[in-house]
Amino acid sequence: MAWHVYIVRTQRGKFYTGISTDVERRFIEHLTGFGGAKALKGDPAEELIYIEQARDRSDASQREYEIKKLSRKQKENLVAAFHSSLDLSD
Repeated sequence: MAWHVYIVRTQRGKFYTGISTDVERRFIEHLTGFGGAKALKGDPAEELIYIEQARDRSDASQREYEIKKLSRKQKENLVAAFHSSLDLSD
């Protein structure tokens, strides 16, 4: 079972970082509010903007903690690098 770290952008533009073995299911939970995080109750999820695979739950939790400690600008840079790595137009 693969673990992932992910970042969701909320409707107010904040970043929420979490971990899951099923990021798609978890994002849907965040969107619908059923099983979503308490942190998103007043500011619902809008877009899944970052995914990173981890070796196991322990590594995913450690990476989640590291990302949560980053500044807003550092998170924006992380997301931008992720999106540029997905750019297949070149």
